[in-house]
Amino acid sequence: MTYPPSAGDWQDPARPLTGVPDDSPQHANPGQQPIPSAPTSSQPGPGQPTGGVLYPPTGPYPGAYPAGGYPQPTYPGYGYPQPKTNGLATVALVLSLVGIVFCLTAPAGAILGHVAQKQIRETGEGGDGVAKAAIISGWILTGLAALVAVFYVVVFVVMVFVLVAAAETTSTV
Repeated sequence: MTYPPSAGDWQDPARPLTGVPDDSPQHANPGQQPIPSAPTSSQPGPGQPTGGVLYPPTGPYPGAYPAGGYPQPTYPGYGYPQPKTNGLATVALVLSLVGIVFCLTAPAGAILGHVAQKQIRETGEGGDGVAKAAIISGWILTGLAALVAVFYVVVFVVMVFVLVAAAETTSTV
């Protein structure tokens, strides 16, 4: 069958399906005892509608089950309300990430991340992952800033040594 169906293949969804085996006992379970069906008496049972219909069709096709299920929760989410995120953890992450540009904020963000983790353990607030990210990124950026500082100091010392050596060679000549 191709999509969309050609004009000859279209069938009304409300019309019963054709070519489906009937529910007679010889087709339902060959070689076994017939399955008892629902009572078809003209007297409705308790709670059933009048007119001989035992289960009124509901939904998009005849014989569908009635709508039901569990009620929707009154708050967003999947069953439980989410705990409030610790504000200090968010501030710590921002300071740690700003440390990419301004190196002095990265260690402050890492230290505030440790403080936020302690607060989260005591109060049960959310944001443990945010605090952990602030600690990790803050210390990594602090280490990178320290390496850059050491590199600049080494370059400065080498330049001074080269300049002093060059001055000595020119003064002796």
